[in-house]
Amino acid sequence: MKMIFRILLLINLISCVSGTFVVNVTQTFYQAEENHNMTLEWTFTTKPEFSISSLNILCSLFLNGEILVLLRLHDGVEVSESQDQQFSGRVQFDKDVLREGRITLKLSRLRTEDSGLYLCDVKSDDGSSIKDCELSVTAADQLKPQRPTVSPEPQSQGWIGLYVGLGLTAAAVLLVTLCFALSRCFTKSTDETENPSSVVKQFSVSESRFLSVHPTSES
Repeated sequence: MKMIFRILLLINLISCVSGTFVVNVTQTFYQAEENHNMTLEWTFTTKPEFSISSLNILCSLFLNGEILVLLRLHDGVEVSESQDQQFSGRVQFDKDVLREGRITLKLSRLRTEDSGLYLCDVKSDDGSSIKDCELSVTAADQLKPQRPTVSPEPQSQGWIGLYVGLGLTAAAVLLVTLCFALSRCFTKSTDETENPSSVVKQFSVSESRFLSVHPTSES
């Protein structure tokens, strides 16, 4: 049965548009990322006395010489068994907008193999027409830009070098000051240890002053 539908579609592709009935697309090119959703939309001319039961619609994907059916309406009734296995459970069709002259097909969980040329062939009592649009589905990892490594600007490098130099200079000054202070303390302590006479002399002077102020009881 699918083979018959595909043969009929190929015949319609080479047929001329009859009457004033015209099918158009809202976009000629769609692009999306895999696992996302996308809605394809066609429009067709209608008249006040238009009836959905007069519509015969065949929307399909033409890829590598093969026709994959997304949607088939016969006299306004959807023929679900005509849908290709690739789109099983992934196509939502809004029948209510047909009265407005619109055909909307929402494709969910897109795959990279969904990329290709989509055709929608519409027939009514006013004539027939066909229009195509293209869908490109890109793999998720191909859309993630790689973050470039940013090197510091020459001016920033100069300021960094200045700050490092000042920090090292301050550390060197602090180290020299600390060493000098420790050296003086060590030298003073050594002098007092090596010259005990000065210590004795200082003690004798202190003792004499004490005795002059506080005489002993013997005197």
